[in-house]
Amino acid sequence: MEGSCNNRCHLLTVFLILVAFTTFMEFASAARPVTRRTNTEFIRTSCKSTTYPNLCFSSLSSHASAIGVSAHLMAHAALTISLETAQSTSAMMMKVAHGQGMTKREVGAMSDCVEELGDTVSELRKSLGEMKQVRGRDFDLKMNDIQTWISAALTNEDTCTEGFGGKVMNGKVKTVVRGKILEVAHMTSNALALINSLAALHG
Repeated sequence: MEGSCNNRCHLLTVFLILVAFTTFMEFASAARPVTRRTNTEFIRTSCKSTTYPNLCFSSLSSHASAIGVSAHLMAHAALTISLETAQSTSAMMMKVAHGQGMTKREVGAMSDCVEELGDTVSELRKSLGEMKQVRGRDFDLKMNDIQTWISAALTNEDTCTEGFGGKVMNGKVKTVVRGKILEVAHMTSNALALINSLAALHG
């Protein structure tokens, strides 16, 4: 009898462990999509405060897990994406500027814009560095510095965009270059809006 009970008790224990494990796994797998949805909705809602909400959401949604529901992490991610976009656009423009078939005026506009994008990269990089230290009593002072630098970066991008207005450039190159510069400007504008929202939360 005792051996029979041991067997039954052992089987019951194993069964209960399996049930508990299965329940836990089902709960965990159900929780992940909920968390993902929560994070994604947080980004979507936050992006509504930006000038280009669709671009904001499309650029940040793939970082939902890392951002979570943190306004600070979202602003940091937006700044990082703006910096990366500015760097890649600057590199692309340098290649185009050294290509064949460019007029002197076009090369000049490209060179000016590359210089302005270089300033933009520097300002966004400083902003990112400061973002890592935005805490404590100096929060407002550091946020003010960040807002100033990003605003300056946005001014550079706008100047660069204006440099390709009118008849300075024609055809496909103008369309591609102007489109890339506008993308950088829109990304930076969104980053500034998210920074402003973060500053308002602290205030």
